[in-house]
Amino acid sequence: MFIIRNISAYRRAFRNREISRSFAEKIMLVVTSVNGCRYCAWFHAKQALSSGMNTEEIRSMLDLQFHTSAADNEVPALLYAQNYAETGRNPDRDVSDRLIEYYGEKTASDIILYIRAIFFGNLTGNTFDAFLARFKGEKAENSNLFFELIFFLINFPVLFPVLFLMRKKQVTVKS
Repeated sequence: MFIIRNISAYRRAFRNREISRSFAEKIMLVVTSVNGCRYCAWFHAKQALSSGMNTEEIRSMLDLQFHTSAADNEVPALLYAQNYAETGRNPDRDVSDRLIEYYGEKTASDIILYIRAIFFGNLTGNTFDAFLARFKGEKAENSNLFFELIFFLINFPVLFPVLFLMRKKQVTVKS
């Protein structure tokens, strides 16, 4: 698995002073908005609040209106994050080139690590939900029961309590 093999790169990315905690959360929220993972949206909205972002900034990220709330130096990364998610992990070459040109190899690489991590988190949460939807008679497009069941069983200890907390607090960030 990519994330486990690259754990030292992730540690380095978290220490990169060019990527503040709120900047990292903006990246996470943009990718999550495209992928529609309610667990990640809930968790990263809470993280964004604790990083100093206000609810309007969080809403603008989730609505993909980040030009109104992002600093100029964050916009290239957020555009890349959106493109990465919208193209199913196959960003346009010119968008990738601009990311590297703007931030340099090291910081661009760290931004991509954040994006890959949240993309995997979104896949996990959405697959968990796809399994739950089967109980309502709704089958997710391009999915299969075995794959959903495996993800469900692996992630149940984490996501079921989050689902409970989300319902208990009835937190909604997206307008």
